Amino acid sequence: MNRLDAWLLLTKYVKNKNLRKHCLACEAALEDLAPEFGEEPETWGLAGLLHDLDVELTKQNPEKHAIVAVEILGQEGFDKDFTNAILAHCNKAERKSNLDRALYAVDPTTGLIVASALMHPEKSLKAVDLIFLKKRFKEKRFAAGADRRQISSCIDLGFGLDEFLSRTLASMQRISGDLEL
Repeated sequence: MNRLDAWLLLTKYVKNKNLRKHCLACEAALEDLAPEFGEEPETWGLAGLLHDLDVELTKQNPEKHAIVAVEILGQEGFDKDFTNAILAHCNKAERKSNLDRALYAVDPTTGLIVASALMHPEKSLKAVDLIFLKKRFKEKRFAAGADRRQISSCIDLGFGLDEFLSRTLASMQRISGDLEL
């Protein structure tokens, strides 16, 4: 599946604009991480783009989140290595590959970064820096849904927290126009 087809699939199932932006943020971060591991940026990006494909379909049954997405993606021809990352991002499969670990860490990190940008006086990703982001990271009640342990799992990829936050922020800043932030 190419990027355009993946976007069309996402927009078929995800109507919420903010959820689409979250998927775009995860796509950008994973695309930028892929070369670090000798992987294909487009493949990793598609995992980020499609990881929450079923959120709206499963909102009444959140325990089915990712399971429904994997069923849809299986019909589209995605293999088990790819779909395992979708399951692993919400603890429904073991994190075995670098893609699994990367998506797991990137998912809440993008949420923390968006929340940080929205509370910044300039309300802009470009205004956020590592110092500002780390202060927000340490505030446990700030963006409480952005699981700090999950973000800190970036160490399983060989990154320190500062580097991982900086890299994810830079990826999101690169597409700030698409994120409208």
